Formats: sequence, structure tokens, C-alpha cells
Amino acid sequence: MPERLKLYFNPRSRAVTARWMLEEVGADYELVPIGFEADDANKQALRAVNRMGKIPTLVLSDGTAISETPAIIAWLADAYPEAALAPAVGTPERGPYYRWLFFGGSCIEPALTETMMRKDAPPLPKTSVGWGTYEDVLATVEEAVSTSPYLLGERFSAADLYVGAGLSFAGMFGEPQVKANKVLQDYVARVTDRDAYRRSQSQ
Repeated sequence: MPERLKLYFNPRSRAVTARWMLEEVGADYELVPIGFEADDANKQALRAVNRMGKIPTLVLSDGTAISETPAIIAWLADAYPEAALAPAVGTPERGPYYRWLFFGGSCIEPALTETMMRKDAPPLPKTSVGWGTYEDVLATVEEAVSTSPYLLGERFSAADLYVGAGLSFAGMFGEPQVKANKVLQDYVARVTDRDAYRRSQSQ
């Protein structure tokens, strides 16, 4: 099991999702607070391990730094197999698991960003962007969780944590197509009804 980990963190950022995963696997970790305004020693330390200065960034006990939320989630799922949050390597289930982890970052997040931040602009051409359309993205997730509780069937996985966190974020910020979709809201309620999630929301 890895030794004590360090997470560069702000409670108003994607780092909350990484913290949720740390709680799910039962990791020993510390939070390094990063403010969005002041340029302090913590920000300088973050830039030393992540040139982009982005959070979340997870630092292992040997100094190895991992950035990008799905990469952190995937690493933790494999580093803590006793948490049973990922199918075993080489099994057929591992493929759909990877698919949903990548879907979160390559489809859900950019489609949501375009929808929420370019509200008055015409959509980008469907054939030019990796996610197609926002409507297609939501329909794909809805179809996957309309007949089973989780993305991989009956079992909650790290992929649900990542996709569920993104949809929860969209609902909290009032994205109407997510808020009005009962299937997606029920799914978010299921994946966030976990002690680890509640612990990750504490300051």
C-alpha cells in the first residue's frame, strides 16, 4: 500500500473529486491548500511538480506527481485493489471501465464546458469535436444507467465516481438538461450516497 500521499487542493475545484477517491480507497493523505488568488509558497510548490499549476495534483511519497483527475482516480484504483473500485487488469470488464473513465474527460467535461460557457454561441460542428453533441453525451450516459444502477452494471466503480462527480457538478451549477433528467439525477443520488463522498465534502 502506498505511503502518505499529498493532494494539492481547493474545495471549489475538481480536486474535490480526487479527494472523494482518496476517501473511497482509504488512503493516508494530507491536503495542501491552494488559493486561487494569492501566489504563496504552496502555489510555488505546486508549480514545481506540475508546470501548469493545475489542481488536483497528487504527489506520492517518492515525489512522483500525478495530475489530471481521471489519471489520479485510475492510479488510486489500481494502487488500492482492496477497495475493489476497478475490474481486474485483463478482464473483459476492464474495457468498459476504461471507456467510461475516458468518456468523463473527453466527452462529458468538454461538452458541459461548451454548453455552460458558450450559451449564446452556436454549437461547435459535431464532426469536428470528440464529443459530438452535448445531447448525445447525456443520452449515452442516460442509456447506460437506465437499466442498471451503475455504469458497469450492479457494481459501483471508480468510473461512476468520476462520471457521477461531473454530472453532480453540472446539476449544482444549474445546467437544465441535467437537472431536469430524472434518470441522471437518480444516478447522481446513488453514486453520491456514500460515506466516502460525504467525508470528501467536509472542509
